[in-house]
Amino acid sequence: MSAARSSQSPQSSLLAARLKARIARGGPISVADYMETCLADATAGYYPSRQPIGAAGDFITAPEVSQIFGELLGLWAVAAWQSMGEPRDVIVAELGPGRGTLMADALRTWKSVPGFLADVSVALVETSPVLRETQRVALHGAEVPIHWYDDLAGLPQGPLIVIANEFVDALPVRQLIWRDGQWRERAVTIGRNGGFAFCEGPAVRNENLQQVAHALQVPDDSILEVRPAAAAFISALAARAAAVPLAALIVDYGHTETACGDTLQAVWRHKYADPLSHPGEVDLTAHVDFAALKDSASAHGLTAYGPMPQGEFLLKLGLEARRDRLCEMASPEQREEIASAVSRLADPQAMGLLFKALALTSAGLAPPPPFGEI
Repeated sequence: MSAARSSQSPQSSLLAARLKARIARGGPISVADYMETCLADATAGYYPSRQPIGAAGDFITAPEVSQIFGELLGLWAVAAWQSMGEPRDVIVAELGPGRGTLMADALRTWKSVPGFLADVSVALVETSPVLRETQRVALHGAEVPIHWYDDLAGLPQGPLIVIANEFVDALPVRQLIWRDGQWRERAVTIGRNGGFAFCEGPAVRNENLQQVAHALQVPDDSILEVRPAAAAFISALAARAAAVPLAALIVDYGHTETACGDTLQAVWRHKYADPLSHPGEVDLTAHVDFAALKDSASAHGLTAYGPMPQGEFLLKLGLEARRDRLCEMASPEQREEIASAVSRLADPQAMGLLFKALALTSAGLAPPPPFGEI
């Protein structure tokens, strides 16, 4: 189902015009280039120019569904710190921290662990000026130092705990299409009606493909998605882990095994939209290939745990116990809202199965909960 769109904003029209001029000059652009421009363009990109999260935005993330999500991930960070031997000056970095809701809920749980609260500082990796300001308001008065960074490379050295909730799905994805015994780049061009359209680009050199792509036996027109930016992200984590203790938690939606399929999607005002319409105004994401993340992590010397379905992950961390505790102090109406939110997070028919949790650690660290449970 696509959301109806009546007209483009001036910013979207400007971005569309620039993309069309680029295509006219140099030919079709890859899906990854189109996605990156639409999401990250400094003047008209989706994230730099708007507040996308919440009822008034385009989508809702797990921290906005229930405070319990951020609380449990906050306690997970404490457990990761303990597995490191409780080092001083530990950094908790959240990638793509949205409205600051997850971190605000995590900070509340840290008050019950004075040793951690005294040793931790928070790094928010955020490029959007709009979201940075929202985060500053949400986290005003926090009891720990909070600093903002454009990327992981800018973080100071020190023991590092990374939380990446719905971060990887927004990294640009390449789409390859199988045709006549070879993979070809799927690209974006200008269609006959003057709008954007998909087309086939040049053949992809074999050495530029992950190994699993060579083993797939697929019919013509099959689409394979790969994420060079995700591999670069894993490489950056591994570089940190080579120097300091590191634990990272990736929570996102996606599949456990590499497989073909077109998962590129656009969301506008909580409804699906055409990914090629209104560039810069719709959110663009694609499913995460957790198998590819694990393979990349292992190749870089990190230890990987999972992926585990989000519902199972949260239940093992104490989702139901925290729900019951909140309900003790709630009105009947509030109890119904709490139960509904918890169900949305954990139910296999909602977010419980499609969303998954993957933990990555430095070699030699104990398995973080709940991955070490028998």
